[in-house]
Amino acid sequence: MEASGPCFRRREGLEGKPEHRPSEEGEPPWGRWEGAVTESLGGVGGSTETHKAPDLVQWTRHMEAMKTQLLEQAQGQLMELLDRAVWEAVQSYPPQGGPLLSIPPNSLSKTKESAVGKRKVFIIRKSLLDELMEVQHFRTIYHMFIAGLCVFIISTLAIDFIDEGRLLLEFDLLIFSFGQLPLALVTWVPMFLSTLLVPYQALRLWARPRAGGVWTLGAGLGCTLLAIHIMVLGVLPVHVAVEHHLPPASRCVLVFEQVRLLMKSYSFLREAVPGVLRGGEEIRAPSFSSYLYFLFCPTLIYREIYPRTPHIRWNYVAKNFAQALGCILYACFILSRLCVPVFANMSREPFSPRALMLSVLHATLPGIFMLLLIFFAFLHCWLNAFAEMLRFGDRMFYRDWWNSTSFSNYYRTWNVVVHDWLYSYVYQDGLWLIGGRARKAAMFGVFLVSAIVHEYIFCFVLGFFYPVMLMLFLVFGGLLNFMMHDQHTGPAWNVLMWTLLFLGQGIQVSLYCQEWYARRHCPLPQTTFWGLVTPRSWSCHT
Repeated sequence: MEASGPCFRRREGLEGKPEHRPSEEGEPPWGRWEGAVTESLGGVGGSTETHKAPDLVQWTRHMEAMKTQLLEQAQGQLMELLDRAVWEAVQSYPPQGGPLLSIPPNSLSKTKESAVGKRKVFIIRKSLLDELMEVQHFRTIYHMFIAGLCVFIISTLAIDFIDEGRLLLEFDLLIFSFGQLPLALVTWVPMFLSTLLVPYQALRLWARPRAGGVWTLGAGLGCTLLAIHIMVLGVLPVHVAVEHHLPPASRCVLVFEQVRLLMKSYSFLREAVPGVLRGGEEIRAPSFSSYLYFLFCPTLIYREIYPRTPHIRWNYVAKNFAQALGCILYACFILSRLCVPVFANMSREPFSPRALMLSVLHATLPGIFMLLLIFFAFLHCWLNAFAEMLRFGDRMFYRDWWNSTSFSNYYRTWNVVVHDWLYSYVYQDGLWLIGGRARKAAMFGVFLVSAIVHEYIFCFVLGFFYPVMLMLFLVFGGLLNFMMHDQHTGPAWNVLMWTLLFLGQGIQVSLYCQEWYARRHCPLPQTTFWGLVTPRSWSCHT
């Protein structure tokens, strides 16, 4: 592609008229003007202008070189984006005989929502933050965030040293949160073995030839094994957490693995069973090695083959694990310094709307810090570390959710790993069951499933039922999803999205912290069902 203007130089032709010719390789644009500029300055201004001419020429060369370099970088990045878009379009091309999608030019951003039968396509690509960190300006912002953390820690320790006369390095919250971690890891072993053996063996039973009653017996046995598998994953972690009073972080390990293994089991069976049931005389089940790889790779969508990177960068793995550990320490520091002193004794004071509003506003800053730390530690560092160790090529675990101008886009881009599972197995399968036009009902089903699972995770980790997340996610989140849709663009909508995100995090941190301490200050004299599900912070005033 040829360009005009800056990529061509003017010079006087033989007839005295300006003529355009392309610049020679390595020569900055308008380089032919330099001699004319020098002669003009030297002839008009005498020695002073002649002395300034080299500076002007050097500055002109510098600016033109910078412009050329920026144009080359922009062209290279644009070509890379176009190549990636073409590759994704080729990979998602419908099979022979299938219907072609007619996509208007102004609806490319809605392709995923309009294509009911579109499958997840895995390609080799970096995580977005890794791409941004290649730019020096974004690395500087990252360094500023680390510097702010260091200043925050140093200032807090300095104040403690001035007030107490000694440094208070408190790790009580960290030690308490990860208490009984070995028990949680031991409980994980039978959960993983059940997931490793039962779904694959059930599929093997269903893949047998359909002759006589042998297949029916094997199919029934496979269903029985799956029922036992669901009971193991559903009951065992709950029993261990309640019976041994596991602290929050150890409960996190169990509940996240419980949900992850259930989602992976469903994805494996959902992707493999239709092919097995439609098979003819030769029925081939997926290989066990592909299933084993799927259980560890950072995706919830099963494929027999994934794109793989050529080698493992162990320094990259160590860096991501170190950053994840730093985020955990940072989160514990924020909770112990900004949340515990405020909410530990709040239940001892009389309840008032003013106190509630002040606590919510106070919790917005630590709440948004916790959100960013969870995102960076898990969705970036943890998943990228495992992806690198397994040479998993597709690192798009999230998109640019921070640029969202609507909550519908935020929900799609915040956690792409979970969103792909919900889109494939709740939204698309829901449309297939209830009809392709019932998109609102299918979308509501996605919100309902996601809200229930989120509330279950909070209930499991904290040890009590307080449906703050359920109300925020299902009620307010659902309304915002339909009110703040993709048609709203512009900086003001992004500011509104971040403002509501700040307030939502403040509400969660404030209400959950109040309920946590209220249940410790006001224990029930007698355990009842209504006592367990009724918020204690509403009536606890000791």
